[in-house]
Amino acid sequence: MTTTPAPIWDVIVIGAGIGGLVTASQLAAKGAKVLVLERYLIPGGSGGSFRRDGYTFDVGASMIFGFGEKGHTNLLTRALADVGQHCATVPDPAQLEYHLPGGLNVAVDRDYEQFLADLTALFPHEAQGIRAFYDACWQVFRCLDAMPLLSLEDPAYLAKVFFRAPLACLGLARWLPVNVGDVARKHISDPALLKFIDMECFCWSVMPADLTPMINAGMVFSDRHAGGINYPKGGVGVIAEKLVAGLEGHGGAIRYRARVTDVVIENGAAVGVKLASGEQLRARRVVSNATRWDTFAGSPDSEGAVAQPLVDAAHTPPAETTWRRRYKPSPSFLSLHLGIDAAVVPQGFHCHHLLLERWEEMEAEQGVVFVSMPTLLDPALAPAGRHILHSFTPSSMEHWQGLSPAAYRAKKQADADRLIARLEAILPGLKGAIHHREVGTPRSHRRFLGRMGGSYGPIPALRLPGLLPMPFNRTAISGLYAVGDSCFPGQGLNAVAFSGFACAHRIGADLGLNPWSLPA
Repeated sequence: MTTTPAPIWDVIVIGAGIGGLVTASQLAAKGAKVLVLERYLIPGGSGGSFRRDGYTFDVGASMIFGFGEKGHTNLLTRALADVGQHCATVPDPAQLEYHLPGGLNVAVDRDYEQFLADLTALFPHEAQGIRAFYDACWQVFRCLDAMPLLSLEDPAYLAKVFFRAPLACLGLARWLPVNVGDVARKHISDPALLKFIDMECFCWSVMPADLTPMINAGMVFSDRHAGGINYPKGGVGVIAEKLVAGLEGHGGAIRYRARVTDVVIENGAAVGVKLASGEQLRARRVVSNATRWDTFAGSPDSEGAVAQPLVDAAHTPPAETTWRRRYKPSPSFLSLHLGIDAAVVPQGFHCHHLLLERWEEMEAEQGVVFVSMPTLLDPALAPAGRHILHSFTPSSMEHWQGLSPAAYRAKKQADADRLIARLEAILPGLKGAIHHREVGTPRSHRRFLGRMGGSYGPIPALRLPGLLPMPFNRTAISGLYAVGDSCFPGQGLNAVAFSGFACAHRIGADLGLNPWSLPA
């Protein structure tokens, strides 16, 4: 008679993105025996960094929230501190400079009153509406900042936090079903200013205001003035590296080049994982930091092929079909990582920029262009006399499918050249100042990040009531949890850190590991 082996691990986390690493490190700090399995060579996923020819490039965005020093929304600061780690950061004086149609240029100053003054100077007839709209965002932020952000699936946590901050809880509940567009139109009527609010949302949610939850906007539009945008010295990948150090310092482990192919399910419950090598590992709980499309069966990728999910069709819960009707994958990106002459960068140039020539192209293929130059904050990321320029623009997999190797190379070259030509509008002479150039496509993002279609994350397929339909961390399969941007509250490093805190708290409650009292 064969006996089932006892679990070696309390928790196995599939994927070392920031959401997975926060979950794993938080659980290790609670005393759980945790293993992270990462298919690639480095941690962080789209929040990682890579090195080439003396440059340290961020895989994804360099505009980082969550490194404030006060309140409860500084989730990256808190996640690192909980495992004895700290990131040195450089404050950014402006979140972002917009270069928009009709000569609408706005730099979002770190000082809230200065930002309002700058925007009001462009729309003096909307002075009251501008303040009323952004003050409403502050109402949301203050509710979030008044309470430890843990699992909304834990009734004990909800009771304790309500006892501590009843007004903040009630205020937050009021905003959960609300989208930004409704609030903006309540206070603002100028169509050009409403377009600007659309772009304020699109720059981090890749959705216009009508589809962007007010909870997320309250966090982003206020935290950039409260905690501010703070860049981690050494590059964004340092965050993941320090979370790994904290995980290992608390008895956890991480394995690289360990691609999970299946969640092992017995009697309806997740009991472990199977690797591509055929090795099986058992755990009391399993966490997927993959997207929901990569976790559960049912979604063909944009090339028409069905990628092998972690959970087969026979075990995929019906709730996942409902989720797929509500949410669709956002596009991936065409990205440029350039090493350029510092001489081409004018004095006073901001670190982050967004460029759009025509409003009609905001949601179009390669419409909006994002630019980051993190060496303006941390010169050590590039050789002397050089800067990093990272630019990316939304691009869907369908435009890159079915190409021969030669056609693929030619399209990469042509699209990159066109993007560089557009960037000359804010950096004249850029084309002749490039010393290092790497081009990434949706196929690159799918290959290296293991995300279906290389997608940035889920966006509403229809207009939804704010964050109410967004799933939390428990799935309908016993013992299986999800974390990352497919879970509440969505995309962005600080948002997936929230998801990681929540997932670790929910598992901690299920395993009896959580302390009775709330964090300070």
